[in-house]
Amino acid sequence: MAHRPKHILAIDGGGTSCRGRLFVAGGAVVEAVEGPANVFSDFEAAVGRILRLIGALFDKAGTGAPADTVAHLGLAGVIDAAGAEAVAARLPFARSVVTSDQPTMIVGALGGRDGAVAAIGTGSFVGVQSGAQVRVLGGWGLAIGDQASGAWLGRELLKHVILVGDGIEAASPLATGMLDRLGGVPGVTRFSLSARPADYGRFAPEVVAAAEADDPLAARLMAEGAEYIVAALRTLGWSAGERLCLSGGLGPTYARWLPDAITTGLVAPDGTALDGAAILARRLAEDAI
Repeated sequence: MAHRPKHILAIDGGGTSCRGRLFVAGGAVVEAVEGPANVFSDFEAAVGRILRLIGALFDKAGTGAPADTVAHLGLAGVIDAAGAEAVAARLPFARSVVTSDQPTMIVGALGGRDGAVAAIGTGSFVGVQSGAQVRVLGGWGLAIGDQASGAWLGRELLKHVILVGDGIEAASPLATGMLDRLGGVPGVTRFSLSARPADYGRFAPEVVAAAEADDPLAARLMAEGAEYIVAALRTLGWSAGERLCLSGGLGPTYARWLPDAITTGLVAPDGTALDGAAILARRLAEDAI
């Protein structure tokens, strides 16, 4: 492509909603929202929602067909190049890039500047941006990863609660309260048989609050989560003093548990994953000229 594209499109597709922002030639900006768009859990439904979102954006803008458009889509459930290519093949754009939602979250949080992001919610990942390069660790799901996440905290809590119930570990107020609430070891076991990450994640705020109150089990879990964040940052080559954003529902709660050398570079998030997709889409448009 040897000319500036007429339109620039950014899409942030998550497990709860899919949001889009269209920059129209002439300066107008329009936004729209659709339903969930996790392309791993339900590819056809997610692609259908993405295409409806695209249609809604162009209808709202009152502009023509989206052929002369460059787009960056950051989508939950994109775990490899094949998945990204499968989505891109269904898009009506002159040029598009499809990634997971991790790069868009990192770029959005850092405002396009260098630094690191530890995104800790129900799941987790840690990423570093250096220039135009983004590298990510984690995000592999609770069964084999998501260390430090809300789901991980809840699951690890119940693993130790079982040991307390069996008399192997010393009791703590949090463990005792959880045993009472769930009906002892049998109740914890029944819960675990059908629990999903979000179910475990509901215990995370209690772990955080108990750790703040010096519950030994909760404090140990928060410290273990912090150790993972530090290890991931070091593996990615991040150095103390560089910018670090703790994002997600639980990210900021780890600040107390990280070493002082790590927290010296803490900054608040600049923006959202949709903002990050917009930055990356604009870069793509510049490359297309």
